[in-house]
Amino acid sequence: MDYTNAIEVSGLRKEFKSYSSRSGLSGAFRDLFTRNYKTLRAVNDINFTVKQGEMVGYIGENGAGKSTTIKMLTGILTPTSGQIVVNGMNPHKQRERFVQTIGVVFGQRSQLWWDIAVQESFRLLKKVYKVSDADYNSHMDHVIRTLDIGPLLDKPVRKLSLGQRMRCELAAALIHNPPLLFLDEPTIGLDVLVKLRIREFLKEINEKYNTTILLTTHDLSDIEALCERVIMLDEGNIIYDGSLNHLKEKWGEGKELQFELMEKAELATLQQLTKGMPVKWEMDEKGQIFTAQMEDIDEVISQVISKVVSAFKIRDIKINEISTEEIIRNIYERGTA
Repeated sequence: MDYTNAIEVSGLRKEFKSYSSRSGLSGAFRDLFTRNYKTLRAVNDINFTVKQGEMVGYIGENGAGKSTTIKMLTGILTPTSGQIVVNGMNPHKQRERFVQTIGVVFGQRSQLWWDIAVQESFRLLKKVYKVSDADYNSHMDHVIRTLDIGPLLDKPVRKLSLGQRMRCELAAALIHNPPLLFLDEPTIGLDVLVKLRIREFLKEINEKYNTTILLTTHDLSDIEALCERVIMLDEGNIIYDGSLNHLKEKWGEGKELQFELMEKAELATLQQLTKGMPVKWEMDEKGQIFTAQMEDIDEVISQVISKVVSAFKIRDIKINEISTEEIIRNIYERGTA
């Protein structure tokens, strides 16, 4: 084990058996005696390491295998094959000692008790993790103050808004000040201000305690704000593992031209206007804002602007770098990084 690594994964695989029923009455009768099973491979022999103190974005489409990986890394699921070492331990064989060294936040599951006050949940978790009064007070005073959850401590969890509950969930995961934090969709459904507060807090604990963070999310602005490195998963396979900057440099060499028209238009009209040119068009729901994606070539950009301006009355034009979200979408559409 390399003790500079918080996570080491080698040849990790997870398969699930799925039962499929036959059609018709005769099929149902046959199913009573013999069943058809299909093996689904959610995670396919993946390898990666995460160094201590790293903040890594673990991204992929729905069903790519992200949550399955997190559940294996946290010891909830047992791998079909492969090796996992997290904080120097096997998550399944050294379970009791292992859970003392990790914090977990699942955006759609709660670790707080629904009908009791938040601070009572914190006290129970403090006893579970055997945290001393001195450690709890010195660490949690900072967490409660930074996440601004002091006014919420006396309220039962069921009376909290989603944003309030997620801030309390994050605090609960940090009661024992773990060196490794797993976050699975922690900002799902949250408003912009709550997201910003959570991001700032995660940066702060990473700097203050060197906390390692593995973050899965569909909100790529979270990744851009927090992570220098991303691991991309597609159908259980890692298709990219590297820096976010390298991803942008390699795949983001393009521009977006956004035209806001003064009148409604058809997408096909814009496509016909630039026929034969390396341009991809998209349209908003109202049919007034059109976005053209193209390579960063001055001549092409100039020609597209000239053609659109000569054909339509324009309210506004914006020239943008292609976003990280668009880059990743393009990678998935092409099927390879």
